[in-house]
Amino acid sequence: MSYHTEKLIENLQEKARQLRVSSLEMIYRRQAGHPGGSLSGAEIMVALYFHHMHIDPQQPDMPERDRFILSKGHASALLYSALALKGYFPLEDLQHWGELTCHLQGHPDRHKTPGVDMTSGILGHGIAIGAGLALATRYNNLNYRVYALLGDGECQGGIVWEGAMFAAKYHLANLTAIVDFNDVQLDGAVHEIMPLEPFIDKWRAFNWHVIETNGHDMRQVVEALDTAKEIHSGPQVIIAHTTKGKGVSFMENKAQWHGMPPNQAQLAQALAELAPSAG
Repeated sequence: MSYHTEKLIENLQEKARQLRVSSLEMIYRRQAGHPGGSLSGAEIMVALYFHHMHIDPQQPDMPERDRFILSKGHASALLYSALALKGYFPLEDLQHWGELTCHLQGHPDRHKTPGVDMTSGILGHGIAIGAGLALATRYNNLNYRVYALLGDGECQGGIVWEGAMFAAKYHLANLTAIVDFNDVQLDGAVHEIMPLEPFIDKWRAFNWHVIETNGHDMRQVVEALDTAKEIHSGPQVIIAHTTKGKGVSFMENKAQWHGMPPNQAQLAQALAELAPSAG
C-alpha cells in the first residue's frame, strides 16, 4: 500500500502541469525546441526533482548530491523549467533561453547552467556516463545516486547497450535509468523505424532490474522510483509508458511535434488545454 498522501501526489501533478506550460512557452518564444518529448517526460522530471533526488539549489556542486543526466538532451526546455522552479536560477531566465548571452543553451551544458550534471546533445551517452558517475562513488568515498532519463528512440543506439553492460558488470545499484517510452521519434513511430522489442527482455538479458510504470500516473512514477531505490544488487531501469505531446490534444502521438514549435494560435489552444481544472 502506498504511503504517499493524496496531497503530495496532487502537488507533484500540479508541478508537472506547470512544467508543461513553461516548456511550451519557452519553445514558442524561441521558435525552436522539442515540445513532444518535453511534454511526455513532465511527471518523471517532477518526481525526481521535487521528491526523490537529494539536491540543494543553494549548493549546486554539493559533492554528495544526486546526479541527473538528461540523456535525451533535446528536451532541455523541460529540464530548465524544472531547475528554475526548483530554485537553481530565476524563473525570469527562462525567457532568454537560446540567446547567445544566456546560460541556457539549446542543449544542456554543465559548464554554463547551475544544476546541470552532464552536457548532452548527441543522444545515447547517458547510461555510459551515468555508469561512470555511479562507479566513482566507490573510489571517492561518496554516497549519491545517479538518474538518467532516456528517450526510447535513442535506445536504438549501440552505446546505450555498451553502457548497460558496464553498469551490470560492476553491479551499480546506485544507477537508475528511466526510459520515456512514448513510441514516437523524429520521423515516425519507433516500432516502425527501428523496433526495440522485446525491449524489456533486452534489459533483463543485460542483467538490469526492470520496473514498468505508467509515466503519466504520478503515484505510479513515485512508487517506481521508490522500488528502484530498494534494489541493492544492480542497476535498475524504469520503463515509463508515456504519450508524446501529453496534455495537448493536437500534439499527442504526432511525430511532427517532436521538434516543431507552435504558432501563436496553437500555443493559445495548448495553454487552454493545460489550464488547471475548475473542479
